[in-house]
Amino acid sequence: MNLKRTAVAAAVLSAVVLSGCSSTGSEGGSAAASCAPAEGKVDLSFTSWIPGIEEVVDVWNKENPDIQVKVQTGPNGNSGTYQNFFNQLKAGNAPDLGQIEYDALPNFRVQNGLMDLGACDDVMAAKDDFVDWTWGQVSLGESDSVYAVPQDSGPMAMFYRADLFEQNGIAIPTTWAEYKEAAKQVRATGAYITNFSQGDINQFAGFVWQAGGSWFNNDGSDWTVDLTDPASKKVADYWQDLIDEDLVSTVPTWTTEWDNAYNTSAAWTWNSAVWGANSIASGAPDTAGKWAVAKAPQWEAGDSAAGNWGGSSTAVFTGSKHPYEASKFALWLNTSDEALTMLNKSANIYPATKEGLNLPVLKEGVDFYGGQPIYDVFAEASSEVSEDFAWGPTMTQTYNDVSDGFKAAVSGDGTLLDALTKGQSATIDALKAQSIPVKE
Repeated sequence: MNLKRTAVAAAVLSAVVLSGCSSTGSEGGSAAASCAPAEGKVDLSFTSWIPGIEEVVDVWNKENPDIQVKVQTGPNGNSGTYQNFFNQLKAGNAPDLGQIEYDALPNFRVQNGLMDLGACDDVMAAKDDFVDWTWGQVSLGESDSVYAVPQDSGPMAMFYRADLFEQNGIAIPTTWAEYKEAAKQVRATGAYITNFSQGDINQFAGFVWQAGGSWFNNDGSDWTVDLTDPASKKVADYWQDLIDEDLVSTVPTWTTEWDNAYNTSAAWTWNSAVWGANSIASGAPDTAGKWAVAKAPQWEAGDSAAGNWGGSSTAVFTGSKHPYEASKFALWLNTSDEALTMLNKSANIYPATKEGLNLPVLKEGVDFYGGQPIYDVFAEASSEVSEDFAWGPTMTQTYNDVSDGFKAAVSGDGTLLDALTKGQSATIDALKAQSIPVKE
Protein backbone atom coordinates (compact mmCIF):
# COMPACT_ATOMS: atom_id res chain seq x y z
CA MET A 1 0.00 0.00 0.00
CA ASN A 2 1.19 3.48 -0.81
CA LEU A 3 1.25 5.19 2.57
CA LYS A 4 1.72 8.66 1.13
CA ARG A 5 -1.37 8.54 -1.02
CA THR A 6 -3.38 6.76 1.68
CA ALA A 7 -2.63 9.68 3.96
CA VAL A 8 -3.70 12.10 1.26
CA ALA A 9 -7.00 10.28 0.96
CA ALA A 10 -7.50 10.44 4.70
CA ALA A 11 -6.95 14.18 4.57
CA VAL A 12 -9.61 14.59 1.96
CA LEU A 13 -12.03 12.58 4.06
CA SER A 14 -11.35 14.75 7.07
CA ALA A 15 -11.69 17.97 5.09
CA VAL A 16 -15.32 17.54 4.07
CA VAL A 17 -18.57 16.17 5.38
CA LEU A 18 -19.02 13.20 3.13
CA SER A 19 -22.32 12.81 1.39
CA GLY A 20 -23.73 9.36 1.05
CA CYS A 21 -23.50 7.64 -2.30
CA SER A 22 -27.16 6.89 -2.77
CA SER A 23 -28.69 7.48 -6.15
CA THR A 24 -30.17 10.73 -4.84
CA GLY A 25 -26.86 11.97 -3.52
CA SER A 26 -28.30 12.60 -0.05
CA GLU A 27 -26.20 12.45 3.07
CA GLY A 28 -26.00 9.19 4.90
CA GLY A 29 -27.00 7.08 1.92
CA SER A 30 -25.69 3.59 1.36
CA ALA A 31 -22.76 3.24 -0.99
CA ALA A 32 -23.80 -0.34 -1.71
CA ALA A 33 -27.16 0.89 -3.05
CA SER A 34 -25.66 3.62 -5.17
CA CYS A 35 -24.81 1.66 -8.29
CA ALA A 36 -27.92 -0.27 -9.20
CA PRO A 37 -29.25 -0.20 -12.75
CA ALA A 38 -32.32 1.87 -13.44
CA GLU A 39 -35.55 0.53 -14.88
CA GLY A 40 -36.23 1.66 -18.40
CA LYS A 41 -34.46 4.14 -20.62
CA VAL A 42 -31.93 6.55 -19.10
CA ASP A 43 -30.84 9.93 -20.43
CA LEU A 44 -27.44 11.22 -19.29
CA SER A 45 -25.74 14.58 -19.70
CA PHE A 46 -21.99 14.89 -20.23
CA THR A 47 -19.75 17.96 -20.53
CA SER A 48 -16.32 17.81 -22.18
CA TRP A 49 -13.96 19.96 -24.20
CA ILE A 50 -12.39 17.23 -26.35
CA PRO A 51 -12.48 17.96 -30.09
CA GLY A 52 -14.57 15.34 -31.85
CA ILE A 53 -16.21 14.04 -28.67
CA GLU A 54 -19.67 14.37 -30.25
CA GLU A 55 -18.85 11.75 -32.90
CA VAL A 56 -17.61 9.34 -30.25
CA VAL A 57 -20.76 9.78 -28.17
CA ASP A 58 -22.83 9.18 -31.31
CA VAL A 59 -21.27 5.72 -31.58
CA TRP A 60 -22.27 4.95 -28.00
CA ASN A 61 -25.82 6.20 -28.53
CA LYS A 62 -26.30 4.04 -31.62
CA GLU A 63 -25.14 0.95 -29.74
CA ASN A 64 -26.97 1.70 -26.48
CA PRO A 65 -30.54 2.84 -27.15
CA ASP A 66 -31.48 2.47 -23.47
CA ILE A 67 -28.67 4.72 -22.21
CA GLN A 68 -28.56 7.89 -24.25
CA VAL A 69 -25.89 10.52 -23.64
CA LYS A 70 -26.29 14.17 -24.53
CA VAL A 71 -22.92 15.86 -24.79
CA GLN A 72 -22.21 19.54 -24.26
CA THR A 73 -18.85 21.05 -25.15
CA GLY A 74 -17.16 24.09 -23.69
CA PRO A 75 -13.77 25.65 -22.98
CA ASN A 76 -11.11 23.66 -21.17
CA GLY A 77 -11.49 23.31 -17.43
CA ASN A 78 -9.59 26.30 -16.14
CA SER A 79 -10.97 28.51 -18.91
CA GLY A 80 -14.48 28.34 -17.53
CA THR A 81 -15.83 24.81 -17.47
CA TYR A 82 -14.71 24.05 -13.92
CA GLN A 83 -16.35 27.19 -12.60
CA ASN A 84 -19.51 26.21 -14.45
CA PHE A 85 -19.36 22.81 -12.80
CA PHE A 86 -19.04 24.35 -9.33
CA ASN A 87 -21.91 26.73 -10.03
CA GLN A 88 -24.05 23.85 -11.27
CA LEU A 89 -23.21 21.69 -8.27
CA LYS A 90 -24.20 24.51 -5.96
CA ALA A 91 -27.47 24.98 -7.83
CA GLY A 92 -28.15 21.25 -7.93
CA ASN A 93 -28.20 20.99 -11.74
CA ALA A 94 -24.77 19.61 -12.60
CA PRO A 95 -24.49 17.20 -15.54
CA ASP A 96 -24.29 13.50 -14.80
CA LEU A 97 -20.71 13.33 -16.07
CA GLY A 98 -17.91 15.76 -16.66
CA GLN A 99 -14.33 15.84 -17.83
CA ILE A 100 -11.94 16.75 -14.99
CA GLU A 101 -8.16 16.86 -15.13
CA TYR A 102 -6.29 14.88 -12.50
CA ASP A 103 -4.88 17.97 -10.81
CA ALA A 104 -8.40 19.38 -10.35
CA LEU A 105 -10.00 16.24 -8.86
CA PRO A 106 -8.99 17.01 -5.24
CA ASN A 107 -10.67 20.42 -5.51
CA PHE A 108 -13.96 18.80 -6.54
CA ARG A 109 -13.51 16.13 -3.90
CA VAL A 110 -13.13 18.50 -0.96
CA GLN A 111 -16.17 20.39 -2.19
CA ASN A 112 -18.15 17.16 -2.22
CA GLY A 113 -18.77 17.28 -5.95
CA LEU A 114 -17.88 13.70 -6.94
CA MET A 115 -19.73 10.45 -6.51
CA ASP A 116 -17.74 7.55 -5.13
CA LEU A 117 -17.97 4.81 -7.77
CA GLY A 118 -16.48 2.21 -5.45
CA ALA A 119 -19.81 0.39 -5.31
CA CYS A 120 -19.86 0.01 -9.10
CA ASP A 121 -18.46 -3.49 -9.58
CA ASP A 122 -17.54 -2.94 -13.22
CA VAL A 123 -15.50 0.12 -12.33
CA MET A 124 -13.57 -1.54 -9.54
CA ALA A 125 -12.98 -4.62 -11.69
CA ALA A 126 -11.34 -2.37 -14.29
CA LYS A 127 -8.62 -1.14 -11.93
CA ASP A 128 -5.91 -3.38 -13.35
CA ASP A 129 -6.80 -2.31 -16.88
CA PHE A 130 -5.36 1.14 -16.24
CA VAL A 131 -1.77 2.29 -15.95
CA ASP A 132 -1.11 2.04 -12.22
CA TRP A 133 -0.31 5.67 -11.49
CA THR A 134 -3.43 6.91 -13.29
CA TRP A 135 -5.66 4.83 -11.03
CA GLY A 136 -3.95 6.42 -8.05
CA GLN A 137 -4.88 9.82 -9.45
CA VAL A 138 -8.60 9.01 -9.44
CA SER A 139 -8.79 6.87 -6.29
CA LEU A 140 -6.89 9.37 -4.11
CA GLY A 141 -5.18 6.37 -2.56
CA GLU A 142 -8.37 4.78 -1.17
CA SER A 143 -8.45 1.07 -1.85
CA ASP A 144 -12.24 0.73 -1.94
CA SER A 145 -13.15 4.03 -3.57
CA VAL A 146 -12.70 5.71 -6.92
CA TYR A 147 -13.93 9.15 -7.89
CA ALA A 148 -13.57 9.08 -11.68
CA VAL A 149 -12.49 6.85 -14.55
CA PRO A 150 -9.05 7.68 -15.97
CA GLN A 151 -9.24 8.96 -19.50
CA ASP A 152 -5.83 9.96 -20.77
CA SER A 153 -2.37 10.80 -19.53
CA GLY A 154 0.49 13.09 -20.39
CA PRO A 155 3.80 11.25 -19.94
CA MET A 156 6.66 13.56 -20.82
CA ALA A 157 9.54 13.15 -23.24
CA MET A 158 11.76 15.41 -25.34
CA PHE A 159 10.71 16.63 -28.78
CA TYR A 160 13.82 17.71 -30.69
CA ARG A 161 14.97 18.87 -34.10
CA ALA A 162 16.90 15.82 -35.23
CA ASP A 163 18.21 17.56 -38.34
CA LEU A 164 19.71 20.51 -36.46
CA PHE A 165 21.40 18.39 -33.83
CA GLU A 166 22.92 16.22 -36.55
CA GLN A 167 24.00 19.12 -38.79
CA ASN A 168 25.75 20.84 -35.89
CA GLY A 169 27.35 17.71 -34.44
CA ILE A 170 25.55 18.08 -31.10
CA ALA A 171 24.80 14.86 -29.21
CA ILE A 172 21.22 14.23 -28.14
CA PRO A 173 21.28 14.87 -24.39
CA THR A 174 20.31 11.99 -22.12
CA THR A 175 20.87 13.77 -18.79
CA TRP A 176 20.01 17.25 -17.60
CA ALA A 177 23.72 18.00 -17.27
CA GLU A 178 24.19 17.07 -20.93
CA TYR A 179 21.13 19.15 -21.78
CA LYS A 180 22.79 22.24 -20.33
CA GLU A 181 25.97 21.58 -22.29
CA ALA A 182 23.91 21.11 -25.45
CA ALA A 183 22.12 24.37 -24.63
CA LYS A 184 25.47 26.18 -24.73
CA GLN A 185 26.30 24.67 -28.12
CA VAL A 186 22.88 25.53 -29.51
CA ARG A 187 23.14 29.07 -28.19
CA ALA A 188 26.43 29.46 -30.04
CA THR A 189 24.49 29.01 -33.29
CA GLY A 190 22.22 31.92 -32.35
CA ALA A 191 19.27 29.72 -31.40
CA TYR A 192 17.93 28.46 -28.07
CA ILE A 193 17.62 24.85 -27.02
CA THR A 194 14.13 25.54 -25.65
CA ASN A 195 11.79 28.09 -24.17
CA PHE A 196 11.16 28.28 -20.44
CA SER A 197 7.44 28.70 -19.83
CA GLN A 198 6.36 31.43 -17.44
CA GLY A 199 2.79 30.23 -17.34
CA ASP A 200 2.75 26.43 -17.63
CA ILE A 201 3.31 25.67 -13.98
CA ASN A 202 1.87 22.21 -14.51
CA GLN A 203 4.80 21.59 -16.90
CA PHE A 204 7.18 22.63 -14.11
CA ALA A 205 5.28 20.30 -11.78
CA GLY A 206 5.98 17.53 -14.29
CA PHE A 207 9.70 18.27 -13.98
CA VAL A 208 9.39 18.07 -10.19
CA TRP A 209 7.41 14.82 -10.54
CA GLN A 210 10.23 13.31 -12.59
CA ALA A 211 12.78 14.46 -9.99
CA GLY A 212 10.92 12.59 -7.24
CA GLY A 213 9.19 15.50 -5.56
CA SER A 214 5.60 16.08 -4.49
CA TRP A 215 4.06 19.39 -3.52
CA PHE A 216 1.31 18.07 -1.25
CA ASN A 217 1.12 15.49 1.50
CA ASN A 218 -0.84 14.78 4.65
CA ASP A 219 -0.31 13.16 8.02
CA GLY A 220 -3.83 11.81 8.16
CA SER A 221 -5.53 15.00 9.26
CA ASP A 222 -3.66 18.07 8.03
CA TRP A 223 -2.39 19.00 4.60
CA THR A 224 1.27 19.85 4.19
CA VAL A 225 2.32 22.11 1.33
CA ASP A 226 5.96 21.97 0.26
CA LEU A 227 6.70 23.64 -3.06
CA THR A 228 10.35 23.98 -2.06
CA ASP A 229 11.16 20.35 -1.28
CA PRO A 230 14.63 19.17 -2.40
CA ALA A 231 13.38 18.02 -5.80
CA SER A 232 11.59 21.31 -6.45
CA LYS A 233 14.62 23.30 -5.38
CA LYS A 234 16.86 21.25 -7.67
CA VAL A 235 14.56 21.81 -10.63
CA ALA A 236 14.14 25.52 -9.89
CA ASP A 237 17.87 26.09 -9.50
CA TYR A 238 18.57 24.21 -12.74
CA TRP A 239 16.21 26.29 -14.86
CA GLN A 240 17.25 29.48 -13.08
CA ASP A 241 20.83 28.84 -14.19
CA LEU A 242 19.71 28.39 -17.79
CA ILE A 243 17.74 31.64 -17.61
CA ASP A 244 20.60 33.55 -15.98
CA GLU A 245 23.05 32.35 -18.62
CA ASP A 246 20.67 33.21 -21.47
CA LEU A 247 20.55 29.59 -22.59
CA VAL A 248 16.75 29.46 -22.90
CA SER A 249 14.23 31.92 -24.29
CA THR A 250 11.32 33.08 -22.16
CA VAL A 251 8.63 34.14 -24.62
CA PRO A 252 5.00 33.59 -23.55
CA THR A 253 3.84 30.14 -24.57
CA TRP A 254 0.89 29.41 -26.86
CA THR A 255 1.47 32.64 -28.76
CA THR A 256 2.38 33.36 -32.37
CA GLU A 257 5.86 34.34 -31.17
CA TRP A 258 6.22 30.97 -29.45
CA ASP A 259 5.07 29.05 -32.54
CA ASN A 260 7.39 31.06 -34.76
CA ALA A 261 10.40 30.19 -32.62
CA TYR A 262 9.85 26.51 -33.40
CA ASN A 263 8.79 27.09 -36.98
CA THR A 264 11.92 29.14 -37.79
CA SER A 265 14.42 26.89 -36.00
CA ALA A 266 15.00 29.46 -33.25
CA ALA A 267 14.11 26.80 -30.65
CA TRP A 268 15.26 23.21 -30.99
CA THR A 269 13.58 21.16 -28.26
CA TRP A 270 10.47 21.04 -26.14
CA ASN A 271 10.24 18.90 -23.02
CA SER A 272 6.56 18.18 -23.10
CA ALA A 273 3.77 15.66 -22.82
CA VAL A 274 2.56 13.25 -25.46
CA TRP A 275 -0.20 15.63 -26.54
CA GLY A 276 2.55 18.10 -27.51
CA ALA A 277 3.01 16.16 -30.73
CA ASN A 278 0.02 17.98 -32.19
CA SER A 279 1.11 21.34 -30.78
CA ILE A 280 4.46 21.18 -32.55
CA ALA A 281 2.95 19.91 -35.80
CA SER A 282 0.30 22.63 -35.92
CA GLY A 283 2.55 25.45 -34.74
CA ALA A 284 5.63 24.65 -36.81
CA PRO A 285 4.33 23.27 -40.15
CA ASP A 286 7.43 24.34 -42.08
CA THR A 287 9.55 21.89 -40.07
CA ALA A 288 7.61 18.74 -40.95
CA GLY A 289 9.74 15.62 -41.07
CA LYS A 290 12.60 17.19 -39.12
CA TRP A 291 11.52 16.38 -35.58
CA ALA A 292 12.02 13.30 -33.42
CA VAL A 293 11.22 12.23 -29.88
CA ALA A 294 13.59 10.91 -27.22
CA LYS A 295 13.19 10.01 -23.57
CA ALA A 296 13.35 12.93 -21.18
CA PRO A 297 16.83 13.79 -19.90
CA GLN A 298 17.55 12.11 -16.56
CA TRP A 299 19.04 13.61 -13.43
CA GLU A 300 21.50 10.73 -13.17
CA ALA A 301 22.88 8.70 -16.05
CA GLY A 302 21.10 5.38 -16.29
CA ASP A 303 17.97 6.48 -14.43
CA SER A 304 14.54 5.81 -15.88
CA ALA A 305 12.05 8.35 -14.58
CA ALA A 306 9.40 10.38 -16.32
CA GLY A 307 7.13 13.20 -15.32
CA ASN A 308 3.54 13.75 -16.36
CA TRP A 309 1.89 16.88 -17.67
CA GLY A 310 -1.86 16.80 -17.98
CA GLY A 311 -4.37 14.04 -18.33
CA SER A 312 -8.07 13.92 -17.61
CA SER A 313 -10.72 11.70 -16.13
CA THR A 314 -14.43 11.20 -16.59
CA ALA A 315 -16.23 11.81 -13.29
CA VAL A 316 -19.81 11.28 -12.15
CA PHE A 317 -21.06 14.29 -10.24
CA THR A 318 -22.81 14.24 -6.90
CA GLY A 319 -26.54 14.36 -7.53
CA SER A 320 -26.58 12.13 -10.59
CA LYS A 321 -29.54 9.78 -10.36
CA HIS A 322 -27.89 7.20 -12.59
CA PRO A 323 -24.34 6.40 -11.45
CA TYR A 324 -24.62 2.83 -12.76
CA GLU A 325 -25.39 3.92 -16.31
CA ALA A 326 -23.02 6.88 -16.09
CA SER A 327 -20.15 4.65 -15.00
CA LYS A 328 -20.87 2.19 -17.83
CA PHE A 329 -20.58 5.01 -20.35
CA ALA A 330 -17.41 6.35 -18.70
CA LEU A 331 -15.80 2.92 -18.86
CA TRP A 332 -16.72 2.43 -22.51
CA LEU A 333 -15.45 5.89 -23.43
CA ASN A 334 -12.08 5.26 -21.82
CA THR A 335 -11.48 1.54 -22.44
CA SER A 336 -13.03 0.51 -25.75
CA ASP A 337 -10.67 0.27 -28.70
CA GLU A 338 -13.20 2.03 -30.90
CA ALA A 339 -13.61 5.07 -28.65
CA LEU A 340 -9.90 5.34 -27.84
CA THR A 341 -8.92 5.15 -31.51
CA MET A 342 -11.42 7.86 -32.44
CA LEU A 343 -10.27 10.09 -29.58
CA ASN A 344 -6.64 9.70 -30.58
CA LYS A 345 -7.35 10.57 -34.19
CA SER A 346 -9.52 13.59 -33.39
CA ALA A 347 -7.67 15.02 -30.39
CA ASN A 348 -4.44 13.04 -29.87
CA ILE A 349 -5.89 11.61 -26.66
CA TYR A 350 -3.30 9.25 -25.20
CA PRO A 351 -5.07 6.36 -23.41
CA ALA A 352 -4.75 5.68 -19.70
CA THR A 353 -5.36 1.96 -20.19
CA LYS A 354 -2.52 -0.50 -20.54
CA GLU A 355 -4.05 -2.11 -23.62
CA GLY A 356 -4.80 1.29 -25.09
CA LEU A 357 -1.09 1.98 -25.35
CA ASN A 358 -0.92 -0.85 -27.89
CA LEU A 359 -3.62 0.42 -30.22
CA PRO A 360 -2.59 -0.01 -33.88
CA VAL A 361 -2.94 3.74 -34.42
CA LEU A 362 -0.27 4.30 -31.76
CA LYS A 363 2.19 1.91 -33.41
CA GLU A 364 2.30 3.73 -36.70
CA GLY A 365 5.14 5.97 -37.80
CA VAL A 366 4.29 9.67 -37.75
CA ASP A 367 5.26 11.57 -40.89
CA PHE A 368 5.85 14.87 -39.10
CA TYR A 369 8.42 13.08 -36.93
CA GLY A 370 10.32 11.56 -39.81
CA GLY A 371 8.25 8.39 -39.76
CA GLN A 372 9.26 7.59 -36.16
CA PRO A 373 6.69 5.59 -34.15
CA ILE A 374 6.88 8.27 -31.44
CA TYR A 375 4.24 6.74 -29.19
CA ASP A 376 6.59 3.89 -28.34
CA VAL A 377 8.70 6.46 -26.49
CA PHE A 378 5.70 7.72 -24.57
CA ALA A 379 4.51 4.21 -23.75
CA GLU A 380 7.85 3.58 -22.08
CA ALA A 381 7.67 6.93 -20.30
CA SER A 382 4.18 6.16 -19.02
CA SER A 383 5.52 3.08 -17.24
CA GLU A 384 8.17 5.24 -15.56
CA VAL A 385 5.89 7.86 -14.00
CA SER A 386 5.94 7.63 -10.21
CA GLU A 387 2.75 6.84 -8.31
CA ASP A 388 3.84 9.07 -5.44
CA PHE A 389 2.83 12.49 -6.74
CA ALA A 390 -0.25 14.03 -5.14
CA TRP A 391 -2.16 17.16 -6.09
CA GLY A 392 -3.64 19.59 -3.61
CA PRO A 393 -7.20 20.90 -3.46
CA THR A 394 -6.39 24.43 -4.68
CA MET A 395 -4.25 23.82 -7.75
CA THR A 396 -5.71 26.60 -9.89
CA GLN A 397 -4.81 29.09 -7.18
CA THR A 398 -1.37 27.55 -6.78
CA TYR A 399 -0.70 27.69 -10.52
CA ASN A 400 -1.74 31.33 -10.71
CA ASP A 401 0.39 32.40 -7.75
CA VAL A 402 3.51 30.57 -8.92
CA SER A 403 3.02 31.82 -12.48
CA ASP A 404 3.00 35.42 -11.24
CA GLY A 405 6.33 34.73 -9.54
CA PHE A 406 7.81 33.02 -12.60
CA LYS A 407 6.89 35.98 -14.79
CA ALA A 408 8.68 38.28 -12.37
CA ALA A 409 11.71 35.97 -12.19
CA VAL A 410 12.29 35.84 -15.95
CA SER A 411 12.25 39.64 -15.90
CA GLY A 412 14.96 39.69 -13.26
CA ASP A 413 12.72 40.34 -10.25
CA GLY A 414 13.50 37.48 -7.88
CA THR A 415 14.10 33.84 -8.74
CA LEU A 416 12.09 30.78 -9.56
CA LEU A 417 12.71 29.51 -6.05
CA ASP A 418 11.38 32.80 -4.66
CA ALA A 419 8.26 32.25 -6.74
CA LEU A 420 7.78 28.76 -5.32
CA THR A 421 8.27 30.05 -1.78
CA LYS A 422 5.67 32.78 -2.26
CA GLY A 423 3.35 30.34 -4.00
CA GLN A 424 3.60 28.00 -1.05
CA SER A 425 2.61 30.75 1.36
CA ALA A 426 -0.31 31.80 -0.85
CA THR A 427 -1.47 28.18 -1.16
CA ILE A 428 -1.49 27.75 2.60
CA ASP A 429 -3.55 30.93 2.92
CA ALA A 430 -5.99 29.63 0.30
CA LEU A 431 -6.40 26.33 2.16
CA LYS A 432 -7.07 28.15 5.40
CA ALA A 433 -9.61 30.39 3.70
CA GLN A 434 -11.56 27.26 2.74
CA SER A 435 -11.26 25.81 6.25
CA ILE A 436 -9.15 22.93 4.94
CA PRO A 437 -6.80 21.72 7.69
CA VAL A 438 -3.22 22.69 6.88
CA LYS A 439 0.06 22.36 8.73
CA GLU A 440 2.60 25.16 8.39
